[in-house]
Amino acid sequence: MSFPIAPSRRAPALIGALATLICVLPATAEARFGDRPLHHGKRGHDVRVLQAWLSRAGFDVRVDGAFGRRTRAALRAWERRHDRRTDGRLSHAEASLLRRQVEGGESRGSAAPQEEPAPTGEATLSEDGRTAIAPADAPPQVKEAIAAANEITRKPYSYGGGHADFTDDGYDCSGAVSVVLHGAGKLDTPMDSSGLEGYGRSGRGRWITVYAHGSHAFVVVAGLRFDTSGDGEEGPRWRPESRSGAGYTVRHPAGL
Repeated sequence: MSFPIAPSRRAPALIGALATLICVLPATAEARFGDRPLHHGKRGHDVRVLQAWLSRAGFDVRVDGAFGRRTRAALRAWERRHDRRTDGRLSHAEASLLRRQVEGGESRGSAAPQEEPAPTGEATLSEDGRTAIAPADAPPQVKEAIAAANEITRKPYSYGGGHADFTDDGYDCSGAVSVVLHGAGKLDTPMDSSGLEGYGRSGRGRWITVYAHGSHAFVVVAGLRFDTSGDGEEGPRWRPESRSGAGYTVRHPAGL
């Protein structure tokens, strides 16, 4: 004759198994591009990066972070173009290939080499130590970008700040970068750091360069870095000291 095991004896094992499962599951909303296969029904930052890069390659896709039928159709078209298995599912290998193409400057089927940006005037830090002065030869968009950054240099660091709206009580790294790009007229909706990995065009810009990876982003405008971390206070500030771009995806807004 057998007796059922008392719930109290099974609960610890069950809780332990669930905890292990939770630990190994990726945080899909925060997944970096290439961390997981992508297919219809997936959502997250990595889906948004995929959509942004497919759009740059000339495919009709909406950048909304939701892998729907339009994204699948665009991915299938990309797969056909590059002699991949046409199944509308982005594998790890395909993610690596797409990343190499985008970072190598491919756009709309062309792999033209990127030209080295021409030298420009440099922004300088004001006497107040918080705001920057745009160089005289900067185009209006760059001057507006610097002015937008100057508006938030007294704001504190706030995780998620600036993501719901460009106007906020505080900003995190990507929220601050989004404000700068919006000021330049080059961004309509705030983007997180993963989304910024697929922003604009590959490589350094002549006036504005965005550095992004899954956990941080900063922007250099006319040679001056705008970042939420560095010497001094945390929060969106102009940082005169340099910072390595190693490990970051380097992007720039078209025309700048």
